[in-house]
This record gives sequence, C-alpha cells and structure tokens, in this order.
Amino acid sequence: MGEDPLTINLFLDHGTSFTDMSELKTVDHVDIERYMGTWYEIAKFPQRFEDGLVGITATYSLLPNGKVRVLNSGYVGDFNGKLKTAKGKAWVVDKKTNAKLKVSFFWPFAGDYWIIELGKDYEYAVISESSRRYMWVLSRTYHMDEQVYEGIMQRLKQNQYDISKIELNPQSAN
Repeated sequence: MGEDPLTINLFLDHGTSFTDMSELKTVDHVDIERYMGTWYEIAKFPQRFEDGLVGITATYSLLPNGKVRVLNSGYVGDFNGKLKTAKGKAWVVDKKTNAKLKVSFFWPFAGDYWIIELGKDYEYAVISESSRRYMWVLSRTYHMDEQVYEGIMQRLKQNQYDISKIELNPQSAN
C-alpha cells in the first residue's frame, strides 16, 4: 500500500488444485449504495501486498459516474505503526446482479471482485473470484460473531476453499 501500489496477484498458489472445481456463484443481488462504507477485514488468504499489516479496512464510496472509489488502509506491524493506504477504483461488470466487479489500484491492471456471500443486513461480505485464489471475509464491525464466522468457514469449505490457508487479520476497537 502507499508507495507500493496495491495490485492483485492472480498467480498466487494457495495449495489448491483449481481444476475440476464447481462454478463459483455470487450472491443474487447487491444494492451498491447499501454496500458503500467501511468494511473491516476479518480474514483472508494471505496476499503479499498486505504482509505485515493489521487493522486493515476497505472504504467504498460511490462516484458520480457510477464507479466506486476504493480506499484500503492498514497499520504496519501493529496498531501504533504507520498507516499505509492504497487508492483505487472499482466498477460493476455484471449489471444484472451487481455482484461481480473489477477493481484496479494500478491502471491498467484490474482484478475480479466477486461478492459470494452477503449478510441480509449487509453486516458481512465474502469476496473472491472464480479460481478461488484469493478470498476476504469482511465485516461492518471490527469483531465478527464467532457463529457467523464459523458458518462462513463451513460454506467456504463446501465451496472447495482450503480453509487451512486462511489468516485472521487483527482488528482493534479504536
């Protein structure tokens, strides 16, 4: 983040064979305006661009042209560390559901951003893409209910994710 552009490395191997996987489904519909705001990263597949960061958040805001401004931030090392940020843009590529987006932090490179789970009150979201090479669990609050989290983990496992690779991201009430 910061001076290092946040890019999605689509070539990371998380120890899972991506052949013979069932098609990954997104949620049926996303109200983009309701999706806007700040999300706390609860868990993820490790990504090089997030190494050493804690308290990671993603803040989305709707732009007049219909695209989405993305601001990712996290603290280096611990919550007293330097705040690093990355600014990007996202846009809907599936207008029928609004559940498939592209996100770019470094033009012309863009990665898939698929909303595969969304709480009925938009209290949590699970983000991934068709190859299942990356995944994030996001929450509107810095802490996620343990039963909700365990349910997400079970569904990810059923959807052929190697949940042993998932890392929790420390969050703070501050």
